[in-house]
Amino acid sequence: MSSATPLRLPLAGALRLGRPSDIWFKPALSVVAAVAPPNLALLALGRLDLAMYTMAGSLCALYGHNRPYAARARALARVVLGMVGGLAVALTAASLTADAVVLVTVGALMAAVQKALCDASRIGPPGNVVLTFISSASLFAPQTLGQVPGHVGLALTAGGWAWLVGMAPGLLRPHGPERRATAHALNAAAAYATTHGTAQGHDRARAAAAAAVQAARRALPADGARADRTRRALERLVVRAEVALAAPGDADPERLRAWARDLRGTGRVPRVDRQVVSMDATDTMDATDTMDATDVYELPGAEAGLGAPARRWWRGPGPFTHVAARTALGCALAGYASLALGVGRPYWALVTAASLYQANVTLTWSRGVQRVVGNLAGVLVFAAIVPLAHLHPAALVLCCLVLNFGAEALIGRNYWLGSICVTPMALLITEFARTQDSGELITERVADTLVGALAGFAAAVAVTDRRAGDRVERALTAVERAREHTARLLAEPHPAPRSLEAARRGLTAALADLRATTDAVSGEWRRRALPEERVVLAERAGHRTLAATVRCRGPHSRAGTQAAKTTTTEDARP
Repeated sequence: MSSATPLRLPLAGALRLGRPSDIWFKPALSVVAAVAPPNLALLALGRLDLAMYTMAGSLCALYGHNRPYAARARALARVVLGMVGGLAVALTAASLTADAVVLVTVGALMAAVQKALCDASRIGPPGNVVLTFISSASLFAPQTLGQVPGHVGLALTAGGWAWLVGMAPGLLRPHGPERRATAHALNAAAAYATTHGTAQGHDRARAAAAAAVQAARRALPADGARADRTRRALERLVVRAEVALAAPGDADPERLRAWARDLRGTGRVPRVDRQVVSMDATDTMDATDTMDATDVYELPGAEAGLGAPARRWWRGPGPFTHVAARTALGCALAGYASLALGVGRPYWALVTAASLYQANVTLTWSRGVQRVVGNLAGVLVFAAIVPLAHLHPAALVLCCLVLNFGAEALIGRNYWLGSICVTPMALLITEFARTQDSGELITERVADTLVGALAGFAAAVAVTDRRAGDRVERALTAVERAREHTARLLAEPHPAPRSLEAARRGLTAALADLRATTDAVSGEWRRRALPEERVVLAERAGHRTLAATVRCRGPHSRAGTQAAKTTTTEDARP
């Protein structure tokens, strides 16, 4: 059954500043280190007109900063190949035709493909926007077919340098990403444990903790990473976060936070006693009566995750098909409208539309507000600094480097704040080839921003996600099956530790996916009503079952098993 779901489209909330990322300086410094050498080399050679092509490769340094280095190496390589491939297609199209309508169409289709690939592969920020900016701008760069290989070669060379920049911190802190993910999981678990699972706001804290624990769990068995001593020590800390998530009343929040603080820097990872409790009560340690759940035991089978198979980087189209359709339609409409208005750079409108699309219409609206506000403020910054940039080509390069740093330093607090630096940087990049009329650039950028935002949001409203409700149903079914499987294991007198651990992790992942799916779908419109009561009941039953798995592994395992059976029986009641 469909329902005309009312949408709440916030204004002030969309502009609210958040806390900066813990690693905001890493992408900021990386992009400067990746952009500066190629640009300075071109400056010395007097060929700044080629900077757009080296920028394509250099901007790949923005990606993958939350990934462990083994996974980051693969992710950055894919980004570089995707960036260079998109550039090659765009330059080839530009060399074969000058028809603006055809070029806009090609740009819209490329933007849709880039959006779908980035979302499906979960590449992370900055997502498809940088890829689309480079490919769309290249479509309107004067080009001959013979020049394409050389320009693509420049981008590939700069991309290789960006790969080296992205991997360089691993020489000094090889486990940095894993340590940060583990610390985040411990802090989130501590915040949930503070609520004791009952205080106001505990549902939100539980969802945040579950997501953080899942992120840490995914980071530790990094693709191709060896299960060395440091990773095993981090694994045990993640287990403590999982225990606190399952049994918040038994956890010590201050101890969890202390462990998280100890993970900063390059010091030794806190060592947690490996005190494993047998499933047989006769093997339980004598000290269990005086220690809490985070002191007493480690979940048997916990280290099995270190040998888990690598996650596939591609997860199929799934829910991203409608987002790709929105992107193609919105970018095409924005580009055509810009051409109809006589704007000379329709790719700005196209990129504006491509930047809007988020998981649902409500988030897309918020991103549209942020984009418009940030771009309008950004053109004012451009007007203020362009006289300085026109003094000398070296000043132009320096201004772009400062804006690159500022964009990455600020964008983590809110997208509009980062856009204040991104907009003047994009305008200055157009001046690498030749000095242009600043008033005309400002006028066209403002017009394209408004056109792109309106056309992009109109497409988001027009293309609805008719399978949103189905995704919630599938997520619910996955949770119910995972809970039932875990409950059957709990009902056994002596469940196999590894089997129970695998079931517990499967249930944790299913609950996190259900919450993420429900949150995403709740922001859509023209969808059937969500089974909200069923979602709440499934989450409560799932978390009770998770708590039962911890008690079953806990200090008095025989009593814990009986409690688990009781919980399982209660969960089975309608």
